[in-house]
Amino acid sequence: MQEARYTINEFVQETRQDEDARGHFELESAYMLEVNLNGRVWAKAGSMIAYTGNVKFERESMRKQGLGKLLKKAVTGEGTSLMHADGEGRVYFADSGKKVQILNLQNETIYVNGNDLLAFEDGNLKWDITMMKRVSSMMAGGLFSVKMSGSGLLAITTHYDPLTLLVKPGQPVFTDPNATVAWSGSLMPELKMDMSFRTFVGRGSGESFQMKFEGDGWIVMQPYEEIVYAATT
Repeated sequence: MQEARYTINEFVQETRQDEDARGHFELESAYMLEVNLNGRVWAKAGSMIAYTGNVKFERESMRKQGLGKLLKKAVTGEGTSLMHADGEGRVYFADSGKKVQILNLQNETIYVNGNDLLAFEDGNLKWDITMMKRVSSMMAGGLFSVKMSGSGLLAITTHYDPLTLLVKPGQPVFTDPNATVAWSGSLMPELKMDMSFRTFVGRGSGESFQMKFEGDGWIVMQPYEEIVYAATT
């Protein structure tokens, strides 16, 4: 008699959750974040896919974010909304099958494209919406960012495997805004428009825009042009 293969039991054993993962943030898989919750965690609205325990979810009201963040959100048409999960249990987050990267900030600052921020710890991490200096930056999606500062864990997402580019003094790096995921707090990008790139770089209305990074730091890129649309709520 032929040995049974591809049984339900075999499938369950191969794909079951890791009961030994007890860190606050854990990678349950390359595409799924597990948070062992005892208190509060912030996450991208709509990113929760499952949970166990006594956990309450609430979408963050713009009124609670303060007038400054409210105005920035209105001006940028920024589509990132946050929710917080409170309680005790285990929560799983994911975002459209994108790869998840966990970063442990130690009194550091990082800028993240708003659409690529998945979750972050409550408490010692502070966040704020930042905009490009030039008003024309609003013509292309993904040119706003979230500034994360302090100490704690956060999770970002990328389409496929990320690439980190090093920026060195005197050697500026130019990137497609829709493929730029995050960058170090030491860098302050500027928007550059070059019509000669119109038919070669990017797509959509922002195809002639690039982000210019100068100084000493790094940039996280993804091999995918992510078009960000304005929020409808």
